Amino acid sequence: MVDLYLKNLESERRQLWATCRLKGLAKGTPERLRIEEIDKAIAAHKTR
Repeated sequence: MVDLYLKNLESERRQLWATCRLKGLAKGTPERLRIEEIDKAIAAHKTR
């Protein structure tokens, strides 16, 4: 069965990362902070 929660997190991360790359956003912006939060959530979810 597909893990929809994990798939959703990864999709949101890819979208935010693309936005950051296009706009050239620096570290510390809300988008970059959200990417860090998503990375932590993905890591925590994969350890379960």
